[in-house]
Amino acid sequence: MQNYSFIRTFVKILVRKENPRKEKMKLILLTTPDFFVQENTIINALFSEGLDMLHILKPNSEPVYCERLLKLIDKEWHKKIVTHEHFYLKSEFKLRGIHLSPRNPEPPSKYRGHVSCSCYNLEDVERRKPKCDYVFLSQIFQGITRPDLEGSFSPEELLDAKRRGVIDSKVMAFGGISIDRLDAVREYGFGGVVIFGDIWKRFDYHLSSSYKGVINYFKLLRNKAN
Repeated sequence: MQNYSFIRTFVKILVRKENPRKEKMKLILLTTPDFFVQENTIINALFSEGLDMLHILKPNSEPVYCERLLKLIDKEWHKKIVTHEHFYLKSEFKLRGIHLSPRNPEPPSKYRGHVSCSCYNLEDVERRKPKCDYVFLSQIFQGITRPDLEGSFSPEELLDAKRRGVIDSKVMAFGGISIDRLDAVREYGFGGVVIFGDIWKRFDYHLSSSYKGVINYFKLLRNKAN
C-alpha cells in the first residue's frame, strides 16, 4: 500500500514537470483618450469581471474631469488604478500608482510608491525595469485601430529577449493586442498585456448605449489569459 502511494506521488511529480502550470497573464486596460457617459459603468463592470489594472490615459485633459471619473468609479477599485497624468490624483484618491512616459517622464519630487513606465525598445526595458514595478513595451504587433503602426520587433528578437531575461513577468506587451495573439505573447515571456483598441472598438458611444460587446469580449480574454 505504501509502495502504491509512493508511485502515485512520483507520477504526479512527473506530470507537473511535463505539463508545467501556466502563469496567469495580467490584464491591464488603457482608457480611451476621451471621456464618455458610460465610462465609469463599463470600468466598474470590467473590474467585477476580473480586470487586474486600469491605466487612466487622458492626454491634455483638465484635472477636474479625471477627478469626476474617479469619483464615479467604486472606491474598492481605486487601489487597482494607475494614472498617466495629474499625479496628485494618486494620493488624493489612494490610487495604485503613476505611469511615466515621454509626456510625463519624471515622478513628483520625493514620490514613493508604485511606478510603471513606457518603453519603446529593449534597451529601455533593461535600463528602466529595475526601477519600476512593471513596464509597457510597444509596439509588439501591428495596430488594430491604427493598422499603419507596424510591430517594432521580430519574433526572433522577442524570443531572444526572453532567453536573456529582458522580457519577463515585469514586462507588459502593448500594441496590437487581441485574443488570438495571447498565445504568442505568452510564448515571448511577457507577464501580461495592455488591452486597448481591440476592446474599445466593440463599443461606439455615439451610436449605442449597450456595452455588452465589451464585457463579453473581456470574459473571453480573461478565460484565455487564465
